[in-house]
Amino acid sequence: MNRKLLAPYGLKFNPFAQEIPVEALQATPRIESFGLRLERQASEGGFALIMGPPGSGKSSALRLLEKRLSALADVTVGILSRPQCGIADLYRELGHLFGVKLAPHNRWAGAKILRDLWQAHLESSLTRPVLLVDEAQELQPATLTELRLLASKDLDSCPLLTIVLCGDGRLLDKLKLPDLLPVASRIRGRLLLDEVPRDERIACVRHALAAAGNPKLMPPGLIATLCDHSPGDLRSVMNTADEILQAGLERDGCPLDEKLFLEIFSSTPSPKQPKGARRDT
Repeated sequence: MNRKLLAPYGLKFNPFAQEIPVEALQATPRIESFGLRLERQASEGGFALIMGPPGSGKSSALRLLEKRLSALADVTVGILSRPQCGIADLYRELGHLFGVKLAPHNRWAGAKILRDLWQAHLESSLTRPVLLVDEAQELQPATLTELRLLASKDLDSCPLLTIVLCGDGRLLDKLKLPDLLPVASRIRGRLLLDEVPRDERIACVRHALAAAGNPKLMPPGLIATLCDHSPGDLRSVMNTADEILQAGLERDGCPLDEKLFLEIFSSTPSPKQPKGARRDT
């Protein structure tokens, strides 16, 4: 959103948009703890898992993790942008991420080049490169198996890569497939997200407002109301807060308060009942 549009509220950016700066994301104690464990795992390698239902903050946690690991000396972080890719495209993307030219039709040579590169990195820095995979439930089993085989050498005694898989419940179901049990058995660190408690949702809204430059833009009563009337996930809370902000901007920067909340959402039509449904009286 154009910053001029946010000027009436003294905001540097829209605190409820998806593209907010990573500095504006809130690192909860659980995310901080997971980040510390991943720092140690970067020197040991293997798989890690971030999992939770839609809207629980998985991608935000991954963004915070990427920033944290990228700040470490000698740690190279790559982000797999197309998790649904086949094996040939996997090699193309890994070659792009790690700066080597690969011929996808020659998987033996591609695997050798990548593993030699990662081995050299390990020998010079004692850390493993890190590969982050968002929406990992979209990974094809064959692609995930190829990653497992690429990521170690010497009869599986030398991990060359740290791989963080981030996805919803479908990822856990996929890891139960017989062909993927070897991957599941290699997961060393886990961050399992679930429904976000009310106090954490409130803290997240307050943190976003403070990071955007106006911590008092929404009074406590409004923040409590929007959290009470949203499902237990952060995405829904932020979407609701964004609707309130947009409505205020349309009204020339009117106060954001509970009255505005009721004005917006009390007029929302109720879901239609199916024909023949019994009405409560």
